Amino acid sequence: MAIIIFLLGITIGSFLNVCIYRIPKGESLVFPSSHCIKCNTPLKWYNLIPIISFILQKGRCRYCREAISLQYPVLELLTGIILTILYFNIGINIDFIYYLFLFSLLIIITFIDIKHQIIPDGLILSILIGTILYKSIQYLLFDVPINLLNGLIGFIISSLFFLIIIIVSKGGMGGGDLKLIGVFGFILGFPEIILNIFLSFIIGGMVSILLLAFKIKGRKDPIPFGPFIILGFIVTLFWGTCIISWYINSLF
Repeated sequence: MAIIIFLLGITIGSFLNVCIYRIPKGESLVFPSSHCIKCNTPLKWYNLIPIISFILQKGRCRYCREAISLQYPVLELLTGIILTILYFNIGINIDFIYYLFLFSLLIIITFIDIKHQIIPDGLILSILIGTILYKSIQYLLFDVPINLLNGLIGFIISSLFFLIIIIVSKGGMGGGDLKLIGVFGFILGFPEIILNIFLSFIIGGMVSILLLAFKIKGRKDPIPFGPFIILGFIVTLFWGTCIISWYINSLF
């Protein structure tokens, strides 16, 4: 079963690559069919086998011989690994479906923000709607309580904090980051969203220092903050309660 899940993951990863390329351009995810982005030649099914086609074609388009970005096999492999880890930890259930949906959107947002410094509103809204639907199903079918008030508190705190940063920095942080952290605040609630914000800045600061130190980025080059928010969110989502409990216990 794990092999099937991994194959499903790399196949989904292939589709996520399409989303990352087409969504910022406002293109349909269905039409036209998959094609080389350099020569526009339509690709056959055997050109689209996740990871394997990239290896067999030696990382180049079969038709124009232009290099294919490493993003494609790396993202496919990453998605396969993520789904396999989820399967081993939670099995196949409604939680698995939700996290598959959530991680797919987070991956798309991360790569789009890195490449284009934008976070499409539709993706953020999809996370919010998907989460509300997931929580509703949990409540109706499994009697899992919904703490709406705590979610609203998390939303307000995170949104106000980032709004202040945007105003003070005079646009140093984008509106997409504000909307993203607001949705995460709604999902995590309080005090977990505080940890999410803290981790975002810690991770962002460390990565930025490394990028500057190795001259990958210059002082005036923009560094997207969305991926750091997402990394902080993932850590908080799975280990936030333990981290907060450890911190509180260490104080007393």
